[in-house]
Amino acid sequence: MEQRFDIAVIGGGVVGLAVLRRFAMAGLKCVLLERGSDILSGASKGNSALLHTGFDAPPKSLELRCMKAGYAEYLRIRQKLYLPLIESTAIVVAWDDAELAALPAIVEKAHKNGIADVRAISQTELRLKEPELAKLALGGVLVPGEHIIDAWSAPLAYAHQALAHGATILRNAEVTDGEFAGDEWTLASGQGKITAHVVINAAGNFGDLVEAMARPSPFAIKPRKGQFVVFDKPAHKLLRAIILPVPTARTKGVVLFRTAFGNLAIGPTAEDQDEREIAACDQDTLRRLRLRASVMVPALAKVDVSATYAGLRPASDRKDYIIEALRDRNWITVGGIRSTGLTAALGIADYASQLYAKNFGKLPKKPAEQVWTPVPNLSEGRIRPYMMGGEILCHCEHVTRGEIEAALAGPLPAGDMGGLKRRTRAMMGRCQGFYCSAHIADISKGHFDGKP
Repeated sequence: MEQRFDIAVIGGGVVGLAVLRRFAMAGLKCVLLERGSDILSGASKGNSALLHTGFDAPPKSLELRCMKAGYAEYLRIRQKLYLPLIESTAIVVAWDDAELAALPAIVEKAHKNGIADVRAISQTELRLKEPELAKLALGGVLVPGEHIIDAWSAPLAYAHQALAHGATILRNAEVTDGEFAGDEWTLASGQGKITAHVVINAAGNFGDLVEAMARPSPFAIKPRKGQFVVFDKPAHKLLRAIILPVPTARTKGVVLFRTAFGNLAIGPTAEDQDEREIAACDQDTLRRLRLRASVMVPALAKVDVSATYAGLRPASDRKDYIIEALRDRNWITVGGIRSTGLTAALGIADYASQLYAKNFGKLPKKPAEQVWTPVPNLSEGRIRPYMMGGEILCHCEHVTRGEIEAALAGPLPAGDMGGLKRRTRAMMGRCQGFYCSAHIADISKGHFDGKP
């Protein structure tokens, strides 16, 4: 195809989709170019799915600004898009005297960041709130606003809302080259040439390589792998809050958290690597994670593991997000968005729209009537299709045939089996598809053009 657009967004992760949504709803003609065969095929497909307040973000940072804006907008729009929110709270737990001594500074930092309800709690109060925690826990910091969400439904909703406002999403559209001439870009992609007035680089783990089309990249991406262990459903009742570690200068550390799907999980690790696509799990690390979880919550030693996974965060050599406009190149950079990208995505999109307005012209007025595109519910605690009858194909996660068929249809059908899993939860439970994969493969036959 060869078309001209006002905006071309490179990268179909949660940030790219949020950016696409913002500009499409503002009335611009937009296209998103994703190298994978489905959206969320990169960094966004594997994370902890937590909605963060920003209490521990660097004060006065762009990351904090975008997190707070993204958090607030998610709460404003979630009902219209039918996005889940499990009001969990979080507790930063100290496990030794040195960590206990660090808690007052965490509270002070949270207050500087405008999160006023964060407070220290004693060992006694901690035990009352989380009776299954090991007695090694000495105290903590309570963060009431930290919540659990679904990492996949939000970006899918952003994508659908962008499409409803006229955007185009192209998959298998890796951008291989770009030329800026006059006042527009011509991008060579796996789906043909695309011409756009402004390009927005939201390419995640490939962000620095894409940036080289506009300028010598001022940042370098060093993917940071995070591995996770998911415990079976009985573990879900063992915790109420998200259990956070005392962070280090390099990482927020390993978190113990409930999921929106009725599990309990621990992760992520923080392992820098050069590989930008493959996030492999290794047994030694998974074993250590499971041991760490059972030290924190001894009852977990008797609960089976139902799944493991790993994701890559696009960590950069900067300590903050890199979001800036190159006015003379008709380019907006959105790079180095690490583990907080899910929370910050809507805030990042708003900041990018402000950069556009400042450097490339005012945005058209928003449509008088915005179109809202609610997505199917994947989370526990809400009505799901199996509760209303219908043939169940995936018995571990209670996924119906109707859900599978719906995910293979519509304006943005699943582009591969991974995309089908993320839209339905099928094959992601205890048996990992052992019993249902043949039926699901039969239903999806011919939909993926031979892609796994």
